[in-house]
Amino acid sequence: MSETAMHVASGKVREIYALDEERLLLVASDRISTFDVILPTEIPDKGRVLTGLSGFWFARTSEIVPNHLLALRADGRSTECRRLEMLPLECVVRGYLAGSGLKDYKATGAVCGHALPAGLVDSDKLPEPLFTPSTKALEGHDENIDREQAIALVGEERFDEVERVSLELYRFASEYAAERGIILADTKLEFGLDESGRLVLGDEAFTPDSSRFWPADEYAPGRPQPSFDKQFVRDYCETLGWDKTYPGPAVPDDVVAGTRARYVDAFEQLTGIAFDDYLTDPEVVLR
Repeated sequence: MSETAMHVASGKVREIYALDEERLLLVASDRISTFDVILPTEIPDKGRVLTGLSGFWFARTSEIVPNHLLALRADGRSTECRRLEMLPLECVVRGYLAGSGLKDYKATGAVCGHALPAGLVDSDKLPEPLFTPSTKALEGHDENIDREQAIALVGEERFDEVERVSLELYRFASEYAAERGIILADTKLEFGLDESGRLVLGDEAFTPDSSRFWPADEYAPGRPQPSFDKQFVRDYCETLGWDKTYPGPAVPDDVVAGTRARYVDAFEQLTGIAFDDYLTDPEVVLR
């Protein structure tokens, strides 16, 4: 850690340090959160998976939209990034019906104002990918919002831009993943503005924390899918009768090991890079 780095914030997963007026250092921990609550048990190497996968995607999507990455450090979990003014939206794209989208559909027949055909079931592929933004909750849970509510937060022109870019990023990543036997069911992206007001992709991109990844060879709509993401931990927490408020439950060793294996599998299948090779040379994901 640079002696000049000053700690400025803690997120659910990342610690944020100021390097200077233009750069931040983001350090991805091994913390895991479910239902917006940080659990007391860590997942070994999780932060390195998130950092490596984000770097991999940043390097391959920069022609669609610029991103905040300046450098990936040798520890495999720290990134130097440009400072951004972050937009107050979680930019969610859904290609399949799952999670809170499924819950909303069952209640209303729509997801974030998008009316959907009747008769869809758990994990069905949607007729087309949907941009379904949500709020960024400082405390408690993010809430799905519709177009009008999102425009009230960022303005119509900026909303149209983030919708277009989010959908383009999702299409690129989902096609890339499909070629490697993985379904990208949905994803969450975050954007900010640089000093010139240009839209920039920030935070992380297409990781097991921000996306639902399903093995294509086991996909069957009508039920929850096996996954390469933190759904494994969510499913465990759902068996406990936990009210999804702080403090969260401890995670047993077998669930920890199973979660780490899923994260590493997602990394290796998506990148084609052995995780041990990444640990030796993190910049391999940028090439």
